[in-house]
Amino acid sequence: MHGRVKVKTTAQQEEEKKKEREKKLKIYVAARDACFAKRKEGVKDEEALELTQQLLSSNPDFATLWNQRREILTHLETVKDEDGMQKIYDSELHFLESCLKVNPKSYGSWFHRGWVSSRLPRPNWVRELSLCDRCLSLDDRNFHCWDYRRMVVKMSGVSVEKELEFTDRLISSNFSNYSSWHYRSTLLTLLHPESPEPKSPSRDPQTHSHRVCEEQLLKEYELVQNAFFTDPNDQSAWFYYRWLLGRADREEMISCVYVSRDEERVVVGFSGPVNAESSGLFLVLDGQPQRVEWRSVHPCLKQSPVWICDLPPGTISDITNEHNLTVHWSEKPTRRDCALYTGRSESWCRDSATDQELFRSELSVEKTSVLQSELESCNQLQELEPLNKWCLLTIILLMRALDPLGYEKETLAHFQTLKEVDPMRSAYYSDLCSKFMIENTILKMEYAEVRVFSISDKNLTTLCHLDQLLLVTHISLSSNQLCRLPLQFAMLQCLEVLEAENNLIEKLEGLYHLPKLEEVLLRNNKISSLADLEPLASCPKLKHLDLRGNPVSQSDGVEAELKTLLPNVTELLL
Repeated sequence: MHGRVKVKTTAQQEEEKKKEREKKLKIYVAARDACFAKRKEGVKDEEALELTQQLLSSNPDFATLWNQRREILTHLETVKDEDGMQKIYDSELHFLESCLKVNPKSYGSWFHRGWVSSRLPRPNWVRELSLCDRCLSLDDRNFHCWDYRRMVVKMSGVSVEKELEFTDRLISSNFSNYSSWHYRSTLLTLLHPESPEPKSPSRDPQTHSHRVCEEQLLKEYELVQNAFFTDPNDQSAWFYYRWLLGRADREEMISCVYVSRDEERVVVGFSGPVNAESSGLFLVLDGQPQRVEWRSVHPCLKQSPVWICDLPPGTISDITNEHNLTVHWSEKPTRRDCALYTGRSESWCRDSATDQELFRSELSVEKTSVLQSELESCNQLQELEPLNKWCLLTIILLMRALDPLGYEKETLAHFQTLKEVDPMRSAYYSDLCSKFMIENTILKMEYAEVRVFSISDKNLTTLCHLDQLLLVTHISLSSNQLCRLPLQFAMLQCLEVLEAENNLIEKLEGLYHLPKLEEVLLRNNKISSLADLEPLASCPKLKHLDLRGNPVSQSDGVEAELKTLLPNVTELLL
C-alpha cells in the first residue's frame, strides 16, 4: 500500500463539498447584509458599488442589487462630471459582459445594460451591436439579446435596410432561426408596406400597413420555399410562410345597420370588436340627434362587433311613416345611412361582402400564378414527405388563399390526414376546419342572397364569425359536435328558428335576449339542468321548444318548472 495515493470515498468528498458551500454561503450572506445595511442607511458610495459587484458576479439574477446599483450610479451622476461618468459607465459595461458570461439570459443583466447604454454620455453603439452579434452567434434565439439589439438599433439610427440584410445573413446561415424570421416580418412591413387600397379614401395615408407589397411578397415566397425544401420538418420557415399567406385586418368601419319597427330597435354591426359605450357612436333619426344608450348583445361582451339601442316608444312604430337613420362613429370618422320605408317592418343597409373582403386577401393575376406554383411545389413536397404536418397545413392555407370554395373537398381530406398524422392536435385541426367550413357557408349564403344559414352534419366543433350572421332568420346546426352556444351567438338579433339537434350542447349562454326567436330545436343534446335553460327566459317570443333526448327531460317535475320559467312557450316537447 506504500506509495499509492489514497482515494477519497464518496462520503468524504460530499462532506468537503458541503463545508466549501457553507463557507461560500457565509461570505455571500455577509456581503449581502452589508449591501442591505448601506442601502438602509442611504449610503451611495463606490464601496457599495464594489460590494454589489462582488455579489452580482456570482449571481447576476439578484434584482434588488441591480436596483441598488442604479440608485448609486444615479447619485454619482450628481457629483461627477461627464468624463467621470463616462469612465464609470464604460467600466459598468465591461462588468456586465462578465455577468452575461455567467448567465447569457439574465433578465437583470440585459435590463441594466440597456439602462446604462441609455445614460452613457458618449455611447459606442458599434460595440453594442458587435456584442449582440457575438451573443446571437452562440444562441440565435436569445430573446433578451434580440430585445436589447432592437433598442440599440433604434437609439443608433441603423436603417431598416441594413437590419433586413442582417436577417438575410442569419437566415442564410441557419434556416431554423425563428427569431430572425420573426424580426424580418416586422421589418418588411416598414420597408415594403402595402399601398392603401384606392377604394378606401377614408383611410389615413399616414396609417402604417401591416401587410407587405406584392412585389416583395413574391420574393419572400421564393426565399421561404428554399428554407422548407431544405428542412421540411423545421417549423420556423413554415410559420413565416403562414404569416406571408395571411391577410391584413379588415378596415375598421360600420359594416351593417339594421332597424326593426316592431322592437323599435337599431342594431349596428362593425367590422371588428369595439366598445361603443366609449367610442363615440351617435344616432340621427330624420335629421334629429337621438339620446340613446348603446349596449352590447351580452353583458359579458365589453368588446363586441354588434351593438344595440332601443328607441323611445312610438318613435318608428307607425307603419305608414318613412324614416331615415344615420349612425355616426366619431372614433373612425365614418357613417352609415339606412332608410325604413312605408309599409316595411324592418330594413337594413350593409355592404355586399365577398370572400376577398371577409376571409382572404385580394389576388392579382401575378400573385395568383405564383401561389398556384407554390401549391404545386408543396404538393410535390408532400409526395416526398406524406406525413409532414407543416406541409399539409400549408397546402390547406394555399388552397384557402386561392379558391376556398373550389378546394373545399380537398381541404376536408387534408384535415382528416392531419388528424391522423398529428393526433395530439386533432382538436385544433377540428376547430380550424370548422372555421373554414363556416366561412365557406357564409360565402354561399352571400352569393345566394338568402337569410338562411345551414351547416348541418359537418362535424363542427366550434362556432365563429357569428357577427356575419346578424341578419339570419333561420339557422341549422344539427348533427355536429358542438358543445355550447357561446355568448357571441347573441349577435343573431334577427334569428327566428334555431335547429341544433344531435349535438353535444351543454350550455346555452348565447341564447340571450334574441327578440325574434320563436322556435328552438335541441333534441338529443347534453343539457342536464334547468339552470342551463335559463337564458331562454330572456327571449320574449319563444313558443316552441324541443328538449327530447336531453338528460334534463328525465328529471322529476321538470315540465312544471319549465312552464314557470318559460311561460310564453306553448309547445314543449320532453
